[in-house]
Amino acid sequence: MFLAVVLLVWTGMHIYVFWRASSVPVIARHLPRGVLWAVASILWMSYIVARVVGHSAPGGIARFLEVLGASWIGVLFLLLVAVLFVDIVTLFGLWQSRIAPSLRGWALVAGGVLSTIALVQGLRAPVVQNYEVQLAGLPSSSDGTVLILASDFHLGTLLGKDWLSARIDQILALRPDIIFLSGDIVEGDDPSELEFLPQLRRLSAPLGVWAVTGNHEFHAGRLERGNSLLEDTGFKMLHDRWAEVKPGLVLAGVDDLTSRRRAGETGDFIRQALARRPLASATVLVSHTPWDVDVAAKEDVGLMLASHTHEGQIWPFGYVVGLTHPFLSGRYEVNGMTVIVCRGTGTWGPRMRLWRRGEIVRITLRAPANG
Repeated sequence: MFLAVVLLVWTGMHIYVFWRASSVPVIARHLPRGVLWAVASILWMSYIVARVVGHSAPGGIARFLEVLGASWIGVLFLLLVAVLFVDIVTLFGLWQSRIAPSLRGWALVAGGVLSTIALVQGLRAPVVQNYEVQLAGLPSSSDGTVLILASDFHLGTLLGKDWLSARIDQILALRPDIIFLSGDIVEGDDPSELEFLPQLRRLSAPLGVWAVTGNHEFHAGRLERGNSLLEDTGFKMLHDRWAEVKPGLVLAGVDDLTSRRRAGETGDFIRQALARRPLASATVLVSHTPWDVDVAAKEDVGLMLASHTHEGQIWPFGYVVGLTHPFLSGRYEVNGMTVIVCRGTGTWGPRMRLWRRGEIVRITLRAPANG
């Protein structure tokens, strides 16, 4: 059912954009309608072919197919948004009917410009976002502890070993005391992901490298393999549990809440992860998905870290994501608890971001002044 809905939406987007494009005067004059729809059909198949054929094709061909197919997802979305905006303003051509077709042409140009900007932003290195967070219960001896949060690498065909090596260099240069990876580290659909192990093993920090699962670790029954890959790196997995990494400082983590909800799992996972921890300690909770924030606040968590949203990745898709993820990106304060949501270090699907680049989050933990 899910696949049928996705294909229906994908087909509808192509029909709408190319139908409106066929009304643009310069396109109607110079491009036969049959050729236009042939192009639409080829582009409609591009990502499907990339996913079906790509993994069995030689490396260079697989990468070309996936780059083409994934990029077209982002480009089509921005073309759709631009053309739909013009249609809404002109009441789908009922108002300003004489110039509406030409305006659709300019909308296609605007969509192309936005796509170019998004492609450039997606190829740029993630920025480092710095925060300072005061944690109740944090001993003065731990004041200044540096925690790095990175997420959503989506390692695979599009983001490979060179990209990962550069990100690891970037993280290690920040001299972290703790490194936390909050899920979706690999795409989870290719056995060749084992090639990332040597690079991932380079990550190290005095108080450990920790991780929780994301939805991509759960996809299609790949949880065991995804966990095994992360554990083989030496990362310490927090499966609904906590660990005291230093006297007075507790790290807790939960397996991905998104996948559990989709699977119909019910349970008080956050409370389970926090059960029987030293209550006098400062607690940092990490969840791939920024849900159940109020539950964490009631459990006296001082800092909650999350990711998953990508901040929508390609504007204005963030408005849609925000309907189910009100904590979209950045810093929030909820009932005395600080929430920080990373907008993702890598990208999913198209290597495109509009408007803000990916990020690595650097958090300096501060003890209370009277601590």
